[in-house]
Amino acid sequence: MTCTNSLRFWSITLVWSLAFWLCAIGTMPAQGTAHNLTVYPAIEGLPQSADFNIKVRTEGGEWHPLPIYLAKVTQGIDLRAPEKDPSAAHPSRAMNMGPQDTSFTSFDFSGTIEISVTYLRGPLERARIRPLSSGVTANVMGTTINFSLSKPSKLSLEVNGDIFHNLQIFADPMEGTQPGPKDPNVIFYGPGLHDIGRMLVPSGKTIYIAGGALVRGSFLMSHVDHVRILGRGILSQVSGSSDTRRPELRAGVSTRRDTMLIEFASDVVIDGITVLPNSYTVLIGQSKNVTVRNIKSFSAGGNNDGIDIFDSSHVLVDDVFLRNSDDTIAIYGHRWNYYGDTRNITVQNSMLWADVAHPILVGTHGDSDHPDTLEDLTFSNMDILDQQEPQLDYQGCMSLNAGDSNLIRRVKFENIRVDDFRKGQLFNLRVFYNKKYNTSPGRGIEDVLFKDISYDGHGANASIITGYDDARSVKRITFENLGSTAG
Repeated sequence: MTCTNSLRFWSITLVWSLAFWLCAIGTMPAQGTAHNLTVYPAIEGLPQSADFNIKVRTEGGEWHPLPIYLAKVTQGIDLRAPEKDPSAAHPSRAMNMGPQDTSFTSFDFSGTIEISVTYLRGPLERARIRPLSSGVTANVMGTTINFSLSKPSKLSLEVNGDIFHNLQIFADPMEGTQPGPKDPNVIFYGPGLHDIGRMLVPSGKTIYIAGGALVRGSFLMSHVDHVRILGRGILSQVSGSSDTRRPELRAGVSTRRDTMLIEFASDVVIDGITVLPNSYTVLIGQSKNVTVRNIKSFSAGGNNDGIDIFDSSHVLVDDVFLRNSDDTIAIYGHRWNYYGDTRNITVQNSMLWADVAHPILVGTHGDSDHPDTLEDLTFSNMDILDQQEPQLDYQGCMSLNAGDSNLIRRVKFENIRVDDFRKGQLFNLRVFYNKKYNTSPGRGIEDVLFKDISYDGHGANASIITGYDDARSVKRITFENLGSTAG
């Protein structure tokens, strides 16, 4: 052994010895940490799945079991036929078909790792891993599925065609340097359970939710700047949570109960956490310079949107997984106390799964008295895994619906892959007047590009492109390389 190799050997030995003793005294966030693999401890009090077992290892290394948690998702809604139920004639009689338990797990890695999943619900006839664009193949042996990954991925493992009792696997990149728990500008939540109620976050603060931590409550970022919410833990919104653990709300601060509310704010970053909401996952209202990256969200209740953006600018949504029981991404003009145009919004490298309503919706809400413009919107490199919406007025995987005197312009959809969804349309471009939500028709839709769009399915309803009248029209819409991958 050379002198250089000898020093390297003792350096690695020292690192592993230090890691062992830190684990022993409970100060390390990870249950198992290797050179390029981090596994976080199980969270007590969060229901775990009995449908799967999973373990992960570096190539040829030691196997590490992962905790698998349950999240609620919905099968969708059912519009009961009036002849069967006379009270069901109006769309408001849409019935939620009930929540289901889906499973999810997560870990961090770099390099190449191997994953082994055992299915526990019964016989395993077939398995698939989505998005199909990942190119990850399930190798099935009995009731065990094996595969490997060489890059961070968000995957859905589905056995026997079951998209509800499936396993979502979030293989994150290595986290890097964590904020220090003793930093006065850091609010640090280590592994374990933390009840916070509704917290008003001050300017300049970093909220850190460590892997293995469960924070129950919500964060309000109102009239603030330079705020970050980071980590690998879980934020779970508790219905009717107390406000006793947060500062008194200032006059003019919203009383909305979204899981993370960003309003009249700037320079805000949310990165890495998993969210179990019972309202909107993230609402961005009249704010600028906001980044939402690598969050994962599951919801099952009514109006449980993913990320909604109102009257804001310079917003980046990157590498998110949203499985929600209402619109997963919605971009609007004016509503409530938010005013102004919406512009320079980018959504990219993400997976959208709408168990109800739209994967992507732009428009609808605006200001008829002082019309809004929604412009320079980009959606790129995305997988849409499902849409299930029986109401024709609310269909469309990619929807531009101009109401309330909105003008929607300069929109780009590029490199979007759409799976065979249950019920809906591929495109819905309308200048409309929805009397339930609008006080006027929209002004128009113009300069929209659809490029490299693929659809792997057969059952979509006919897409719709329509203006309202000669003065409020849809114009300059370009389709380039629109195709089907279905056999």
